[in-house]
Amino acid sequence: MSTTRRDYYEILGLSKGASAEEIKKAFRKKAKACHPDTNKSPDAEAQFKELGEAYDVLSDANKRQVYDNYGHDGLKSGGYQPQWDFAEGFPDLGDIFASFFGGGAGYGGQRRRGGPQQGNDLRLDLQLEFNDAVFGTKQEITFTHLENCDPCQGSGSAAGSGPSVCTTCGGQGQVRQTAQTIIGHFTQIVTCPNCQGSGSIIVNPCAQCKGQGRTAVETKRSIVIPPGVDQGTRLRVAGEGDAGIKGGPPGDLYVVLQIKPHPEFKRDGYHVYSLQEVPYAIMALGGEVEVNTLEGPQPIKIPAGTQNGHIFNLKALGVPHLNNSSKRGDHYVEVQVEIPTQLSGEEKKLLQKLGELQQERSKKGRIHQSASIVGKLKEAFAGGA
Repeated sequence: MSTTRRDYYEILGLSKGASAEEIKKAFRKKAKACHPDTNKSPDAEAQFKELGEAYDVLSDANKRQVYDNYGHDGLKSGGYQPQWDFAEGFPDLGDIFASFFGGGAGYGGQRRRGGPQQGNDLRLDLQLEFNDAVFGTKQEITFTHLENCDPCQGSGSAAGSGPSVCTTCGGQGQVRQTAQTIIGHFTQIVTCPNCQGSGSIIVNPCAQCKGQGRTAVETKRSIVIPPGVDQGTRLRVAGEGDAGIKGGPPGDLYVVLQIKPHPEFKRDGYHVYSLQEVPYAIMALGGEVEVNTLEGPQPIKIPAGTQNGHIFNLKALGVPHLNNSSKRGDHYVEVQVEIPTQLSGEEKKLLQKLGELQQERSKKGRIHQSASIVGKLKEAFAGGA
């Protein structure tokens, strides 16, 4: 075949505006004809590789957009790699359909699992106090994970015995199975149902782990919470997941942080927001009040005539940036007029006097406004005459 890369739409026999369903249908139609299991042409492997790459790209909205805009070079620069490693052998057709269309176990969807396997990752949700999330802390966590069984050293077999070769697959971990697919009958190599792909079975299981090779163990660890973490931050604790199988490495533990709300502060990213009530006299005449911050009480100056709802910005008194605690957000304080619920006799008299003065000023303002309007009307009528 020519080494020139063909257009993916041309390979599938489609136009550029083809729908996702049309792309899937075209791939299904061409798969049987191109696959080396049914096509003995010397070019069959290369043809199916080309077909698989075309479908892999055009069935993925993001890859397709890159390809439509920039072609093969755009995919290459974006780090695109084919879905299969053809250098290790051409995959079975069942594997292809399992990969593209969600095929399950027993139809090429599982590979042999005879060798070491990495253990599972685990998740632990941890609640933190608001200030601990801001400034960081050390926390002791308790969790349960799987560790290698001590009596059998992870083998699953009782002392003095070992696993036996699986009689179903002869130690291969795989068996041949004929399946009916949407494009005909195909013989597939599938995971052995007896040994689950390991190629061996435990005939004399360990009494401690019941042949599993691993046991559940409750573990305590001390972890460091860095300053600036937020709701949903994931901290990775390497090697604290489940132990691997047959000498495989352990998984990791991911601690997901849940931050308790603060009764006074609200957080948005690295900024903090709060409300501060200020006596009406200070709002009108000006003065100084103390406000609570993450660093403790801080004084702020209230200029005379400050309006209700005004926001003051306290620079660099917010949350430290994660992984860069020398940089901090700001603290925004919104002031609100404090309305007293109880007044002394003298306060009532002063307020009544203040109210009278304000009413008088308002009345004078209305009289002045009325006089101005009358004057303008007179001028208008005089001009009309």
